[in-house]
Amino acid sequence: MKTRVTELFGIRYPIVLSGMSWISVPEMVAAVSNAGGLGILATGPFSADETRQAVKKIRTFTDKPFGANATLLFPGARENAMVLLEEEVPVINFSLGKGDWIAEAAHRYGGKVVATVVNGRHAKRAEEQGSDALIVTGHEAAAHGGDVTSLVLVPGIVDLVNIPVIAAGGFADGRGLAAALALGADGIAMGTRFMSTKERPLHENYKQISLEKDATDTIYGTHFDGLGCRSLKTKAAVRAYRKGLFGLPNFLEATTNAKNIAGTLNIPSLKLFAGVLASGWKNSVMMAYLANAFKAIQMASEDGDMRRGVLPVGQTTGLLHDVPSVSGLLDRIISEAGEVKERLSLVI
Repeated sequence: MKTRVTELFGIRYPIVLSGMSWISVPEMVAAVSNAGGLGILATGPFSADETRQAVKKIRTFTDKPFGANATLLFPGARENAMVLLEEEVPVINFSLGKGDWIAEAAHRYGGKVVATVVNGRHAKRAEEQGSDALIVTGHEAAAHGGDVTSLVLVPGIVDLVNIPVIAAGGFADGRGLAAALALGADGIAMGTRFMSTKERPLHENYKQISLEKDATDTIYGTHFDGLGCRSLKTKAAVRAYRKGLFGLPNFLEATTNAKNIAGTLNIPSLKLFAGVLASGWKNSVMMAYLANAFKAIQMASEDGDMRRGVLPVGQTTGLLHDVPSVSGLLDRIISEAGEVKERLSLVI
């Protein structure tokens, strides 16, 4: 299957692994790339040294194109992005920040840059900043989908920009890929579907419950990590999504979690706290939410903690019924998309 996305990245299938913390690790990234898609490494939980090691590890597993992300709002993200540029990662995916400097540096070595956006204004800005493609994330997605559903958001942004669009949020099979292409997109990005594959590192507790839940079993709100975020609906998630006293996060818990994050990222705690406070009250509140959410997501993904963990998943959790291999999944999606095309040719 050829689209502008396969041509841009030099991949076989227009299918991208979303960069999910503690899920999109080197082994998972390589599995997707080796199967013909584009794996994207999640660098959010990594220090700069860990990011460099992860990139090198991916290269021992695959000689195919791969990517890595940098969520620029997060502490340590700029340092991680610099590592990706130094290592000349083929595709860099940025979000929640200005990425013109990344595009300029990546283009010098022939790299490609993809911005993740949730609305038309950000899409146009990312294109102007030099992005080669966009991941357009609808409301159905895990974690930070926008306010508009993919069925409306994707074609709306396709009409606004001249670069390829990768649709995210609500895509898990060949029918979804065919629908995305019909909307004008050039490919799809999947997170929740890839979580339930044989190669994924997701803890067994959450792998099983993800298969049991349906599309109504997610929760969405802004009081978990300070942004609009969607997660699997569990008792722990319901508690975590509740509005705190005066609408504020638990700052005491956030202070402890932030210290742990600073240690993980090899950033002095005082430097991290000073930077957050200097960014203003509104951003400080968001960072406190993020610190608490960071810990909850890690406990779910790595430890399988059902009492305190919270796992971001999309509404496509209702479409998951098995645990295939990554290569088997991609082959099946392409086959299903072909069947949809044939079926439509008979009725249109």
